[in-house]
Amino acid sequence: MQEFWQYVWERDEVYELDPDVDDPTYVLGMFPYTSGTLHMGHVRNYAITDAHARYRRMCGDDVLHPMGWDAFGLPAENAAYERASDPESWTQACIRRMREELETMGFGYDWSREITTCEPDYYQWNQWLFKRLYEAGLVEYEAASVNWCPDCETVLAEAQVEEREAERSEAATRANGEAEGREVERSETSDGASGEAASREVERVCWRCETPVGRRELDQWFFAITDYAEELHDALEGLEEWPEGVREIQRNWIGRQEGVRIAFEVSEPHDGLAEPSGDEADPRGNGTQGSDAADGTVDVFSTRPETIYGATYLAVSPGQDLARELADADEAVREYVETVRERPPEAVGFSGIATDATAVHPLTGEELPVYVAGYVLEDVGTGAVMGVPAHNERDHAFASEHGLPIESVITPKDATVDVDLEDEPYTGEGILEASGEYDGLESETARERLLADVAAIEEDVTYRLRDWLISRQRYWGTPIPVVHCDDCGHVPVPDEELPVELPEFVHTTGNPLAEHESFRHTECPDCGGPAERETDTMDTFVDSSWYFLRFLSPDLEDAPFDAELANDALPIDVYVGGDEHAVLHLLYIRFMMRALADIGLLEVREPVERLISQGTVLYDGEKMSTSKGNVVAPLEYGAETTRLFVLSAAHPEQDFEWTANNVRGAYDLQQTLYGMATEFVDEGQTRVESEIHDEFVAREIDRTIAAVADEYERFRFHRAATEIQELARLLRRYRAYDRPHGEIYRRGLLTLAALIAPMAPHLAEELWNKLRGDGLVVEADWPEPEADVADYATERRFVETTLEDVRDIVDVAAIDEPARIELVVAPEWKYRVAELAADRADDEPIEGDAIVERAQTAGIDVPDRETLGTFVGDLVERTTRSGLDQFLPAGDERAILERTSWLLTDEFDVDVVVRRATDDDDLAAKARPGKPAIRID
Repeated sequence: MQEFWQYVWERDEVYELDPDVDDPTYVLGMFPYTSGTLHMGHVRNYAITDAHARYRRMCGDDVLHPMGWDAFGLPAENAAYERASDPESWTQACIRRMREELETMGFGYDWSREITTCEPDYYQWNQWLFKRLYEAGLVEYEAASVNWCPDCETVLAEAQVEEREAERSEAATRANGEAEGREVERSETSDGASGEAASREVERVCWRCETPVGRRELDQWFFAITDYAEELHDALEGLEEWPEGVREIQRNWIGRQEGVRIAFEVSEPHDGLAEPSGDEADPRGNGTQGSDAADGTVDVFSTRPETIYGATYLAVSPGQDLARELADADEAVREYVETVRERPPEAVGFSGIATDATAVHPLTGEELPVYVAGYVLEDVGTGAVMGVPAHNERDHAFASEHGLPIESVITPKDATVDVDLEDEPYTGEGILEASGEYDGLESETARERLLADVAAIEEDVTYRLRDWLISRQRYWGTPIPVVHCDDCGHVPVPDEELPVELPEFVHTTGNPLAEHESFRHTECPDCGGPAERETDTMDTFVDSSWYFLRFLSPDLEDAPFDAELANDALPIDVYVGGDEHAVLHLLYIRFMMRALADIGLLEVREPVERLISQGTVLYDGEKMSTSKGNVVAPLEYGAETTRLFVLSAAHPEQDFEWTANNVRGAYDLQQTLYGMATEFVDEGQTRVESEIHDEFVAREIDRTIAAVADEYERFRFHRAATEIQELARLLRRYRAYDRPHGEIYRRGLLTLAALIAPMAPHLAEELWNKLRGDGLVVEADWPEPEADVADYATERRFVETTLEDVRDIVDVAAIDEPARIELVVAPEWKYRVAELAADRADDEPIEGDAIVERAQTAGIDVPDRETLGTFVGDLVERTTRSGLDQFLPAGDERAILERTSWLLTDEFDVDVVVRRATDDDDLAAKARPGKPAIRID
């Protein structure tokens, strides 16, 4: 069955987008890394996009749903090395295997747009875009202290360093008995005047191999993503169709901090501080990192300037400009800096070294000692802090370790709060003391006064975000198109010589390209003299930062993408992937779109309109993983069962547990639908005359169409599956109760085939074909209700509530064999009074007396005022404002009950009577709109 329908779909090119369509509905799953085989995370991701693409296609949209391969990267290189092969052969074999698996699963991709990032016809455009960004000043080549993974033998961008709890060690445990967690350090301001010290120790590890990450000083290539920090942060508010969790991750990573910059004058030890020049002046191209040797000042960033009178020292990070200059003048400082910069942050703790330099307190004129301190991070704030031990956890720990003064300048407002500064700092707000003219002011007031009074204090905003390090000392990646010439410097390779292709793979440790003599040695494009190629390759996330643009015009030969098509088609309508890529990928594509827009290649600045973050597939409570041995192969249970299960198990953003029993439910639903269609076609025992209960079934078909469409629109496939199951159950019950009406029953079965088509397309085609539906279901229009379904939710709730009330009465009264069920609809006047209560201004209160007066004024024929008052009181007590209008007219309620009474007859094997209550009826008082009175004999 699967192979046949896949052949038909391919033959008819049903998934290929007409090239003349300029604004398709763009549905995309994050393309897979070529790891070798599909895993259940892939299946869930691509089942979501496939179901949505199929649904939108049935709704009449021109849908773009492409697939490609994220083919560069270290794992392929390592896998090839282990197999004495080469990365390209291994990668291509993986692609063939994974594509075959995707095709077997029946995912509806436009394979005519397939792209592979390791092919020269793709990565030449990585190089071309690199050059355009370089020309625009968005690429930098700088000496910097970078993250180094000794196992992968390459540098890592900050986003590729993960943090995990580590075992404590004596070397890293200092001050208060523990080194503070790096997450706290990076999430707070550099002066750290707010926040708490972490009670855990955290180590930084490689995102791929989990090896502890160290630091190295290397010349590296960076993309200037920090130029867009403010825009990337502020624009998050407009991404209303992104999960808030992902937006929050990006906010935290960008790390916007409002505060002040405070200038401290620094003395000149020995022969004076040498003025920095060249790369030393700013190793990251981000200003002067708080140091300006020309005027002898160091800037610190603080969110708590009111604590300035409590500053007892100045500390700079080992990578800060001043530390470099002091290291040049002092051998002990140099040794400390070199030692610390090679060690991971968690091993540094609160170590530090005093220097000969001193800083002048900008308010008191007091000279403060200057330290180079390992706990100060060069990429947070300015890389320098004013140490306020009395009011900051990290400063307190450092001061305690080095015997520095701890001077209180803020006391709690609550005099009963006991503070022992020897044990811990006071980090809250309070009243200033020992702060000169500012004594007695509250913290907030003092902040404002200091900012207005002191020229050395200026408002400032800092960002945690660092520039994107794209250099990788590995073979399997895009060669960086630059030649290094002794005379000309860094020279980009001319466009006409692109792509710079990877040479034949050489087995070696470290960077294979650096060992490849014929590749490395070349001529300078400018002067023609001897030069060397750049041997680093690009971070694989460069490949994926713009691949969605290439899908729009994959065969374009003179540009990376068709700008006109891109401007029309973007942003991507729906993008699906894991939230583990919130920084690694999603932040990068947002940066790249803005950079391309600013250099005139695009107009759209945000790449994705709606983002779906898929949850994890668990097995025995753990994420499926080859290393844990708990992987279920995607085809083990069959393509259709697997697809249907992963969609129906939970909301796409939720984790769910894989269990064989639950998988069986998806299998049983398929068998049920197939059996119903087969039985209908083979037996065909139906009737043409209409009965009153036929109308109910027809209405339920309409209501299910509307409900499933609503669930698909909201990506609640699990609820769509439940609606389909309920309709199938009703149709089976309908057929068992009586010979079904031929047209209604066939329409119901065709509707089931269409509704399940986005989730189980092979089954749907088989059902559609058996029932002689027109054409292919994948190309069919989404079914339309034949009647108005505006009130379908109210109708369904009314029926379900009534049925439950009957069952409750039977159970509570212990009626073993009821003989007769009577459903009594409320008298007409109650509906008119309820309508009056609902028809009022939004801010008008629900008052019983007012409703009574309004009913009498309207001339509603009620039995008497006392009866009216009793009903209105009950109405006010039982009905919320939002529920006042959620009832149907009396005639509609009676008609619905008459159409559905067969369900009670079928369930209890009794006669069912439906009638309207009369004024002298003993059930009239009990019946009210939306709640018929019930009598069971």
